[in-house]
Amino acid sequence: MDRRDFCLRLGAMSGLGMLPAGVRALGMPGQTAPGSVAGSAPGAAQASLGEKTSAVEHGRLQWWREARFGMMIHWGLYAIPGRGEWVQFAEQIPVRQYATLAQQFNPTDFHAEAWASLARDAGMKYTVLTARHHDGFALFDDPDNPFTSVSTAARRDLIDEYARAVRRAGLHVGLYYSPLDWRFPGFFFPDLQLENAEQMRAQYHRQIEILATKYGEIDVLWFDGGESDWLSFGHDMSSTAFPKRKGDYHGQFSWRGDEVNAMLRSKQPQVIVNNRAAGIPPDYHSREWTVGSFDNTSPWECAFPLAGYWGYSGDTEPMALKDAIQLLVNVVGRDGNLLMNIGPRADGTIVPSHEQRLREMGQWVQKYGESIYGTRGGPFMPGKYGVSTHKANRIYVHVLDAAMSRIALPPIPGKVVRSTCLTGEAVRFTQNAASLDLILTRNSANQTDAIVVLDLDRHAHEIPVTQVG
Repeated sequence: MDRRDFCLRLGAMSGLGMLPAGVRALGMPGQTAPGSVAGSAPGAAQASLGEKTSAVEHGRLQWWREARFGMMIHWGLYAIPGRGEWVQFAEQIPVRQYATLAQQFNPTDFHAEAWASLARDAGMKYTVLTARHHDGFALFDDPDNPFTSVSTAARRDLIDEYARAVRRAGLHVGLYYSPLDWRFPGFFFPDLQLENAEQMRAQYHRQIEILATKYGEIDVLWFDGGESDWLSFGHDMSSTAFPKRKGDYHGQFSWRGDEVNAMLRSKQPQVIVNNRAAGIPPDYHSREWTVGSFDNTSPWECAFPLAGYWGYSGDTEPMALKDAIQLLVNVVGRDGNLLMNIGPRADGTIVPSHEQRLREMGQWVQKYGESIYGTRGGPFMPGKYGVSTHKANRIYVHVLDAAMSRIALPPIPGKVVRSTCLTGEAVRFTQNAASLDLILTRNSANQTDAIVVLDLDRHAHEIPVTQVG
């Protein structure tokens, strides 16, 4: 389920309730005259572990592939009502009314260093903060747009503070940006409101150039809502008679993503981007709310909220520690990255239980990170037992079902020279031409993840990807 489907579940069946008629107030564009954990199936994308990796591992994605774990942060005006980041759309709050939140948004307890330190302590290697979400409010300075944290109550360039702190913490800097803007009628009716839609596009191009120019080296640019089907989505959502999208938009409007890409590559040649901006070739693909299938042919990432919505939705309880750890392991074992999301409060503080859960994850990763960082998924496909990861001459078998005492794995070329738990205990095994069996004892059992290390007589990437049982 992605954000659009989530919005449908909230019952947001009409975008019309938020569109002002010919109003241009604080950062609000006026209306112009008429002129949008699954398992791994047998068909999951896979290749032998040595294939299709050189361009990725020796290019700008190398650090990202090795990082495996990052933090996403949804933060903006929507934290004030505290009902999720889609609250304006879902509750059809008029643009002028929603814009008044900017004069209340003054996060005096926001300390970027604390956020960066938390991400580092949680074992995360990169962070992605919403520079601007679909509501149009920017956390950075834009001289041509007063609807920013610099020009309203906060009087702070929050992106500047964030980027500096993340770098000082030794992490990679990522920014989320939404090309679409709910304040523009042209998003909902790009053909009927073509001139207005083009104003929205001009804002998009200008603001990406600002982000690419003013804040030093940006490692990740995480787009959301810049695909053509979002335009179709906006149009369909304007009427309760058409609650579902009908495919890509094929009208007169274009995001002209190729122009953005050319500018971006000239200013930030090392930046990596996801697959959510039309005309910008992606470096990797984003999934949301679901782990999905094993895929070691195309780099991918799973974005998942630690609690509730993406944006702050009250002091909701985070997922259990066991679930959070197994989510990370399941994603990495399918050869993806996990981008764990938090939604800070409007004042800049993080819900204590969310912070505690992240620190607990960090304690686990500190002990067992060898089986996560720098690994690739496989060679054993996900199954009832759990998942596997590998690097160098080691395979890490992550046994996620604590009730299993015997793991029957398919045969592999070469020889297992040693089998131990990552904590050091020996694990009995038998290997022959037909199978590779692991026998777990009570000492090696682990309710969350019993990690069995198989030391091989060759590099693990030589082992073909195979189904388990």
